[in-house]
Amino acid sequence: MLDLNDHRYFVHAVDHGGFAAASRALGLPKSTISRRVIELEARLGVRLIERTSRRFVMTDAGSAFYRHAKAMLIEAEAAEDVVASLLAEPTGTVRMTCSVGMARDVSGLISKFLTAYPKVDLVLYTTNKHVDLIEEGFDIGLRGHRTALPDSSLVQRRLADTPWQVFAAPAYLAAQGTPSEPADIAQLATLALGDGTDNLSWQFMRDAQTVVVPIKPRLQSSDMESLKEAAIAGHGIVSLPSYVARDAVTNGTLETVLPAWITQRARISLLMPPRRSQLPSVRALIDFLVDEYPKQLIGSDP
Repeated sequence: MLDLNDHRYFVHAVDHGGFAAASRALGLPKSTISRRVIELEARLGVRLIERTSRRFVMTDAGSAFYRHAKAMLIEAEAAEDVVASLLAEPTGTVRMTCSVGMARDVSGLISKFLTAYPKVDLVLYTTNKHVDLIEEGFDIGLRGHRTALPDSSLVQRRLADTPWQVFAAPAYLAAQGTPSEPADIAQLATLALGDGTDNLSWQFMRDAQTVVVPIKPRLQSSDMESLKEAAIAGHGIVSLPSYVARDAVTNGTLETVLPAWITQRARISLLMPPRRSQLPSVRALIDFLVDEYPKQLIGSDP
């Protein structure tokens, strides 16, 4: 019959390098741990640990058993944590990171969240550099990405899809002419996301059609707001996520060019270390962003 305690004693013995160290960590007699591991081996019909006065080494069967036993204990603890989190009021500090551009979008929600959860403090770290959430101790990362994020130990949750389109100031289009097809863009001044190291092109997509147009930008920048302001000032056509240009289109300082075409299919996702995402304070912010951020960003549900 399955007994999680036997798995626990075995895992602790391995993690601490012996029965004596495991007994100190668990606060149990060494003889109890040793006896329970021996009984476990007898029940399984295989030796898990080779042990002498000088050696304490797992067998191949022991290594395989350890991986699954360790994972099972982690899941058992997580199950208890989930129940505890449902009973706990969100409190404590949540550390979140996002790009500088995204911080502008999320800033309008911060006050609303803090009002809703008065016992939760928030640290928002903004940078355009890659942040290792686990290594640097963050609870949540907000990421915009054009391709699938690499597989990792992080939990990923989609917030919204964010198509990119091209935009220009009405005065610029009046002076230079409004493109009627993607190829026309190659003859116009462009403003592009980049750092000046690549030969750039925009890929226009409509239904099953794809058209690649080479561009020679007048301005490249990693800051979308700078690109948008340059477009408003009439320096060229810019490719941006639709939500970034939405206010400018609404107030008439930018127009959507080739509205039937998009230049990228992008997405905004939440990334979280798996255990941290179960904390009530972190879960509160996750649920809040899942509900509110798409409305703030897109003006519609994700």
